[in-house]
Parts: sequence; structure tokens; C-alpha cells
Amino acid sequence: MDTLLLPFQFEFFRNGLVAAILVGALCGLVGVYVVLRGMSYIGHGLAHAIFGGAVLSYVLQWNFYIGAGLWGFAAALLINLATRHARIGGDAAIGIITTASFAVGVALISAARQFTKNFEAALFGNVLGVTTPDVFIIAGVAALTLVAILAFYKELLFVTFDRHVAYVFGVPVAWIDVLMSLILAAAIIVSMQTLGVTLIAAAIVIPPITARLLTDSFNKMIVGATLIGALCAASGMLLSFYVNIASGATIVLVSTAFFLFVLAFKSIRFPFPHL
Repeated sequence: MDTLLLPFQFEFFRNGLVAAILVGALCGLVGVYVVLRGMSYIGHGLAHAIFGGAVLSYVLQWNFYIGAGLWGFAAALLINLATRHARIGGDAAIGIITTASFAVGVALISAARQFTKNFEAALFGNVLGVTTPDVFIIAGVAALTLVAILAFYKELLFVTFDRHVAYVFGVPVAWIDVLMSLILAAAIIVSMQTLGVTLIAAAIVIPPITARLLTDSFNKMIVGATLIGALCAASGMLLSFYVNIASGATIVLVSTAFFLFVLAFKSIRFPFPHL
């Protein structure tokens, strides 16, 4: 029992655990809309785009959340605008914006000629470096995200499943797209220190896909993805402490293992679902 309670004796671990659970739940919740709307590539690209803002914040000595937040929201709006351009493929436009933004970050690192833990944390995450104020910021973003989703639940649901019909019925589709892009950007920004740029996309995609395998109900999928994200984050944090592996990577590996378990179970139980 003492061995199991050992990590909770350290404040940095307690902060990291709470942050990981909040981030896991937040990414799982937002990920449902990302996956069902076919925005997985946007989530992946936006994570890389925000890296440029994170580096710029460090170079200019700005607050991380202010600098990365402004950059992330601008990138999200630009991506949202680019995906609606008729002559340019959405994936091509996203690729240009996100890689250019990531390149800005790399160029700034090269110009500054300083390779610090700040950049490593942005790329790979540093959940054990999360402070109590960081936890409150993550909790605040998670709460605001939940309020926004509840306030625009019907509109988000309508646009997610049939945006053309939603437009006909008077739903402000363009504004809902902007709202979703900003929610996604906010989730990625507060998740960056915990998971890092390279792992955020997995945290957004894996829990909702796993939940989708378990249910056909949208409401149950939202609850399931949120719980799966939180539980996998908590399990990954504890496992990383005992096996001494990077926490962000462990969280993603635990999520992947759970996904594969559910996939195998469903495949064995229903080997021919379309027959």
C-alpha cells in the first residue's frame, strides 16, 4: 500500500496528475466533435501551428498562455477560413498554414541559438513541471469549454452531423465552425505542457474513437470519451512514475492499448458486423 501511495507524497506529481486528468477529459470531450466532423487532421496541424506561438512567447518573454493563445486563435481562424475556400483543398491549405507556423518556431529557435527545456516541454510535454496556477488555468479552460458546448449543444450537434441541413434551418454554421476552432485551439494550448505538440493529436482522437466502438449513442459517446480520456491519463501518470518513462508518451500508449483491447473485443464478439 505504501508503494501505491508513494507518488502522492510529491506535490509535483499531484499537480501533474490533476492536470493530466483534466487534459485527458478535455481532449476526450472536444475530440468527439473533432472526430465526427472529420477534423482530425486540423487538430494535428493546429497543435504544430501553436508551437510557433509558444516559441515566440519564449523569445519575447511573454506569458506562455497569452502568446500561444493569441497565435493559436489566429491560426485556428485562418485554418477555418482556408478550409472553406472552394479552389484550395482543405488539407492542402491546412498543411501550408501549420507547417509555415511550425517553421517559424524552428527558425526562432535557430536564431536564438538556445535549446532549453521550454522547447522540449512544448514538443514532448513536461507534465511534472505543471504548477498549481497551471492546474487552475487548465480547469478554467475545461469549465469554459463545457459551458460553451452545453450552451450551443443543439447547434454543434446539428452542424456535426449535417451542416448543409443546419444551414437551411437557419443555424449560423460559419460561426459554429469558428466556435469549434477556438475551442479546439484552447484545448490544445492548455494541453501542450502536459502532452506536448507531438502527442496532443493522439489524446484528441483515441478516446472518442474508442468510445465510438462501444456505443452508437452520441450522448454516451461524449460521456465515454471524456471518462476514457481522464482514466487513461490517470493510469498513464501512475504507470510512468513506476516504470520511469515520459508521462505524456505513457498516457498515449495506455490509451492506445485500451483502444486495441476494445477493438479486439469487438472484433471477436462481432467478427462480421456488416453481414
